[in-house]
Amino acid sequence: MSGVAGAKRWYWQRLTAMALAVLVLVHLATMVLAVRGGLSAAEILGRTRGSVLAGAFYSAFVLAAAVHASLGLATIAEEWLRLEGRPARALAMAFGLAVAVLGLRAVWAVVAG
Repeated sequence: MSGVAGAKRWYWQRLTAMALAVLVLVHLATMVLAVRGGLSAAEILGRTRGSVLAGAFYSAFVLAAAVHASLGLATIAEEWLRLEGRPARALAMAFGLAVAVLGLRAVWAVVAG
């Protein structure tokens, strides 16, 4: 991997980590407040139906997680499995795509359900 490619991977890994930190905190705070307020899971899901804000929030969450995980997996594949270049990137890209598709499908089910 070239120095520029490594720097870009490092940048995107850190950027998605920062986004995920904020998204996780907002998600946890929302869930704690909802449960402490006496809402059941069914009531929470009822409130997310048709919510563009919930759809956008959780879509951003899924996409950040997919990018972050695939970048980390590519590094692991290179360092631990000794895969170089294309095989490592292909494995990581396939995993990231699967996370994105399955995650966005779950968001659709919760919001549009």
